[in-house]
Amino acid sequence: MTDAFKRSCLYASGSVSPLALAVNLGRVCDAFCLQCHVRQDAGLYEYKVFGSLASCAPDLCADVYMDLNYRKQWDSYVKELHEKDYGGQKAIYWEVKYPLPLSNRDYVYVRERRDLDVGGRKIWVVLAKSWFVPQCPEKKGVIRVQDYKQSLAMESDGSGSTKVFMNYFDNPGGMIPTWLVNWAAKTGVPAFLTDMEKACSNYSSYCKNNK
Repeated sequence: MTDAFKRSCLYASGSVSPLALAVNLGRVCDAFCLQCHVRQDAGLYEYKVFGSLASCAPDLCADVYMDLNYRKQWDSYVKELHEKDYGGQKAIYWEVKYPLPLSNRDYVYVRERRDLDVGGRKIWVVLAKSWFVPQCPEKKGVIRVQDYKQSLAMESDGSGSTKVFMNYFDNPGGMIPTWLVNWAAKTGVPAFLTDMEKACSNYSSYCKNNK
């Protein structure tokens, strides 16, 4: 796990090229390094982000990430978000606001969290991927994202903050130019982690007010 964190930061700084198609996007902000490669099947970037969430313990980060009701409070792009049992399979429905004139996108996906002990080191891992649920049909005017995956690994840095490694890909579909999709993901993924850092700092107050 440590090697994966280190490699991600090296890739983002341009010291190592993991794939012939890798594109070094450099350091996009003070806290995060971003590296991407082109998915040949979609022509879109798949992203790996390495960084640190300051003054946030990893178990807190994992709790915030998993709390869908709280996310509706701090993520301004959420239109609708809930988890439901669909015939014995729990899945999450998530509609994301897109700026006009673009149509909103929605996702149906499953996720799993595991709190692992790897050689005496505690690592919190959350995996998510798109899932076909016949009982959750597409909405008129909203484009269903069919190909989505995300993995998030979190570990304490030993000083009260959290090291984060994220792997992310989605294909939003529709008639959006590829360059615009790639630009939005390039800026949006680190911005999401920055927003989550702020959400972690306010989580205890939220929990007290919503007991």
